Amino acid sequence: MSPAHPGLLRIGISLGNMGSLQDGLGEFAVQMGGHIAAHAVDWRDRLGIAFDFHCRQRLFGAFGDQVGYRPVTRWQRLRHVQPAHYALWHSLHQLNKTQTPQGCGPRVVTVHDLNYVYKASRFSVWRDHRRARALMRRSDYLVAISEYTAADVRRHLGWTGPMEVIHRGPRPYAGDRLEPIAGFEDPARPFLFHLSRMSPSKNPQALLGLAAAWPEMTFLFCGPPTDDARALKAATHLPNVHFRFSISEAQKAWAFSRCAGFLFPSFTEGFGLPPIEAMQFGKPVFLSRLTSLPEVGGDAAYYFDDWSPAAMRAVVDAGLRRGAEPARQAQVKAHAARFDWKQAADRYLALYLRLLGRSEPIRPAEAGQP
Repeated sequence: MSPAHPGLLRIGISLGNMGSLQDGLGEFAVQMGGHIAAHAVDWRDRLGIAFDFHCRQRLFGAFGDQVGYRPVTRWQRLRHVQPAHYALWHSLHQLNKTQTPQGCGPRVVTVHDLNYVYKASRFSVWRDHRRARALMRRSDYLVAISEYTAADVRRHLGWTGPMEVIHRGPRPYAGDRLEPIAGFEDPARPFLFHLSRMSPSKNPQALLGLAAAWPEMTFLFCGPPTDDARALKAATHLPNVHFRFSISEAQKAWAFSRCAGFLFPSFTEGFGLPPIEAMQFGKPVFLSRLTSLPEVGGDAAYYFDDWSPAAMRAVVDAGLRRGAEPARQAQVKAHAARFDWKQAADRYLALYLRLLGRSEPIRPAEAGQP
């Protein structure tokens, strides 16, 4: 489960009970894990520090053989004992229900959002708030993925301990294979693209209103086949709205590259990754002004201030016209480049060293690694 390297300091990276790497938290784990693993040999040989990934056994090996793996068990929610001592333990998300190992060093948690505080159900808010406060009690240092999330943590959880903001990066699509989505290959047929799990908090209902008032425009809705997404598809009978579930990364990259614009009018986001992914292709991106989205979109995005179809169409029409200008496309790509996974991962590695009282520099990752 772990390479035998006695005498090394050990850092535990916990994915918790995460069963899939296909959603937003999974992508975060993939990118963080890949960058950490790329430094594993250097850190072991030069710094005397080894990395172990705490995850479900189906994910053992996901980050290569230069790191160790420790299994998640149901009993760790009550009491977590590891055979090795951990100098630092980092939980990659705030939904991790396992306890930190007994006797470990600084306990770090990445908080992606507190979207539960915006739920309508008082019971759900109470339950999730209780869990979040319990997590805070067993944490020493927090990392928020946006300034908005950091403000939520201070406001709703009363956190006064150390915390910093490290923006996450988008999946780097440059050079990826592009696979067309069937039915959308005709370049003379423009379409507007939306990607989400299509829960009510993502506000797909506003997009359906826009589509109903704009019959000559084609709308492509993609995402995982959640109950919300299936229900939305079953209730939608507009001929210009099309649903595609479980598209591949190659198909997602193609949709970003081919769409006329990307629509993301979400009500609650801890960060909002798809808009930055679309911006990598220089595409005009249309957002709500809520939660973290203005922080992420900046002046490279366009914003809805009115959910009426006529007002939304006016914003999109104006954005599509401006978005066709090469200078604007270059500005959008430059904005997306500010969100970089290598820089983000290096900041986490620097944090680990700082919390361990070390001052060594972060060297470049091994050639060929993320």
